Amino acid sequence: MHRLLTTLRRGFKEKIGWKRLGIAASVLIIVFAVTTLVRTLKGVDTGIILTALTNIAPHRIALAALCVVGAFCTLTFYDFFALRTIGKNHVPYRIAALSSFTSYTIGHNIGATVFTGGAIRFRIYSDYGLTAIDVAKICFLSGLTFWLGNLFVLGFGMAWHPAAASAMDLLPPAMNRLIAIGCLAGIAAYFYWLLTGDKRRELGQNGWKVVLPSAKLTLLQVLIGVVDLGFCALAMYLLMPTEPYIDFVSLAVVFILATLLGFASHAPGSIGVFDAAMLVALPEFSKEQLLATLVVFRILYFLIPFGISISIMGMREFWLNVVQPWQERKRLSQACTASATVRQPIESRQQRIRRLKR
Repeated sequence: MHRLLTTLRRGFKEKIGWKRLGIAASVLIIVFAVTTLVRTLKGVDTGIILTALTNIAPHRIALAALCVVGAFCTLTFYDFFALRTIGKNHVPYRIAALSSFTSYTIGHNIGATVFTGGAIRFRIYSDYGLTAIDVAKICFLSGLTFWLGNLFVLGFGMAWHPAAASAMDLLPPAMNRLIAIGCLAGIAAYFYWLLTGDKRRELGQNGWKVVLPSAKLTLLQVLIGVVDLGFCALAMYLLMPTEPYIDFVSLAVVFILATLLGFASHAPGSIGVFDAAMLVALPEFSKEQLLATLVVFRILYFLIPFGISISIMGMREFWLNVVQPWQERKRLSQACTASATVRQPIESRQQRIRRLKR
């Protein structure tokens, strides 16, 4: 039996591999989501969508925008926490904030966040002496913060309102509650594993090892993920139609599941996947009203931060590659000119001394 499992594992690695399996899963999710979205949007009246957009109260949009700002402010602590965990204390908070914000917004909007976000992080952190291995550790710990926060909120929400996820996963509420308990039990087991170690736990092998945060710091890590997710879900909740009523916890469960599907698809901005999941999971709402909510949310959470990030990175690259080299050349030129000006009177004085000696 052991030989059979070893052969199957070797054959899987050689013939398929986790990378190909991940790509296939992403394509499958995108195709299914787009098909569902096209089917769901049949018969939608664009005029009603425009009317629904105008019916969203301006103060609710403003409050949702503040929640988005709060979410991205919390997001900056993902990298800051990871940097302190791996011992890179010389990197200031402002650089961690820049890296978190730009890598997430640009990477998530372009797609393939692992690669695009990692490349942006390396471009920023390499100026502070961090290596590709350090950046990989930061990406891992930031991802761990995201998943711990998501699993905690999802477990709590599905345990409280298990029926909220039934429209999406097509499982009975009792099964959803079991899944929720499993999520919370998994987090509890992770904390127990951290607490029972003689020293801080490590993950990795062959020269790549990341030291995990202690149990106390992991509580802070979970809190960061929960607050970030709470702000995002609250922004969506504020934009939802007031009728029919939906409680915040139920919407948070739907929002998290839709977000996780979007991340799993690696689609740019989770386009199509996130939207289809929200439309399928909330059939009690008018399609037009829900689409209006999704449009405003995408503008606030995706488009505006993406534009800001592109502008910041563009200005940063312009400053580093154009302005600073020009300033350095100008400084060297002025220094050479000043040196030549000082040397000329000295040479003239030496020539006068030679003439007098003659």
